[in-house]
Amino acid sequence: MNPPLRTGLLASLLLATATLGGCAGWQAPQAWEKGALARPEMTMAGDPLGDRFDQHIYTSKENASGGYGVGGGGCGCN
Repeated sequence: MNPPLRTGLLASLLLATATLGGCAGWQAPQAWEKGALARPEMTMAGDPLGDRFDQHIYTSKENASGGYGVGGGGCGCN
């Protein structure tokens, strides 16, 4: 085996070993940690009013195919 190929193989093996070892310490949040995760500032959404507006537009456009389970037309006048 030529030296550049062996060096590349060794480097990729070392990288794979280093990245797989990082997953060993993960565990689910404990019961006392879930209170901090439920705070409003921990949500992925930034603006609740903007999210409601986006939800309204999405359901108005997608009602013909089901959307979020809300009935109505596609015009947004429900």
